[in-house]
Amino acid sequence: MTTGDMAENMDATLIRDPMGGATPSGVRDHNERLVLSLIQRHGALPSADVARRANVSAQTVSTIIRALEKDGLLIRGEPIRGRVGKPSIPMALNPDGVLSLGLNIGRKSADLVLIDVTGAIRAVAKRTYAYPTPGAVMRFLEENLPKATAPLEALGRARLAGIGVAAPFELWNWLDIVNAPKEEMQAWRDFDIEDRVAAVTGLPVILRNDATAACTAEHVFGRGREFADYAYFFIGSFIGGGVVLNDTVYTGRTGNAGAFGSIPVASGAGVPRQLIDHASIFLLERRLSKAGIDPAAIWDPGTDWAAFGAALDDWIEHTARHLAIGVVAVSAVIDFERILVEVNAPPEVRRRIVERTRVAAAGLDTQGIGAPVIAEASVGRNARAIGAAALPILDRYLLSQPRFG
Repeated sequence: MTTGDMAENMDATLIRDPMGGATPSGVRDHNERLVLSLIQRHGALPSADVARRANVSAQTVSTIIRALEKDGLLIRGEPIRGRVGKPSIPMALNPDGVLSLGLNIGRKSADLVLIDVTGAIRAVAKRTYAYPTPGAVMRFLEENLPKATAPLEALGRARLAGIGVAAPFELWNWLDIVNAPKEEMQAWRDFDIEDRVAAVTGLPVILRNDATAACTAEHVFGRGREFADYAYFFIGSFIGGGVVLNDTVYTGRTGNAGAFGSIPVASGAGVPRQLIDHASIFLLERRLSKAGIDPAAIWDPGTDWAAFGAALDDWIEHTARHLAIGVVAVSAVIDFERILVEVNAPPEVRRRIVERTRVAAAGLDTQGIGAPVIAEASVGRNARAIGAAALPILDRYLLSQPRFG
């Protein structure tokens, strides 16, 4: 049962606080999710702190915590001794309690990860290609699934929540940019990703736009936990993004909220173009090719990007200049607390892009709006796969709006 289904079945008069829990036994599942969400968001907490933050009775929380501990979802920390009374025992998520798979289908690579409930990666596999095809992606999944699930042998398959899939919507678009043959890429139009992944894995599948999945990773495991409202930019082969409102990742009517790559920006000649044409890694590939450097090096996680020299410097400046326009544009719509930026690149490259974007944004006219505060995201270049893996955990164990107390 999803959180939305539970909300429909709950009698509103039984809820003490719309951001807290309810004590009747009929909504125990909601309260269990609430306890797990609070501990996931704030770290290890004694039961008294959980009860206070959730606005649920101490007795109810104690009962829930005992049940979750028995099920292997929570573990006890070291007792905290005060001046008087019994020591309090902080309860933390058991890293072995829940694990989940995430498959990212990128335009230049595919990634498969196994993560635990704390966001730590237990296994990872990666494959690069010139362009994605359904056959290549499914072969990658079939070949690497045994390796990815090997850590479960000692824990049991019951600990596996499911598999999330992150993929760009309409993979068959922008074929001229990725130099992919139209005939092969059109196969994605009639390819049921969820059905095929379920057939290969035998697991529940949740599909999400890749940039929204990356935003989910940041919100559940990264700096996003600090803010209730923010815009998230992810710079991959193409730039995309996500939107968080009221502490919830907002997917939108069609699941494509945060499609920041479509924001209109002006080129040097004043011709309207989209942000995707000015702040995406495919532009770096072109610069490297012109400089005589193999662009495939971009997709090797072990590559030191400092070796890209002037081509990288030029790309960072061009990206930051246009990203600043996009940042101001989204800030004019919603007064976000932060603008978080992630890049499928080494952390040093992300840092440089954020720094140069701040400089570029400071030079733009922001009269009438609050100056946007731009910061680095923290999950890293695997954010899309990690976010995909987070989806089954959220669906089965956590609440979608976890900021309480």
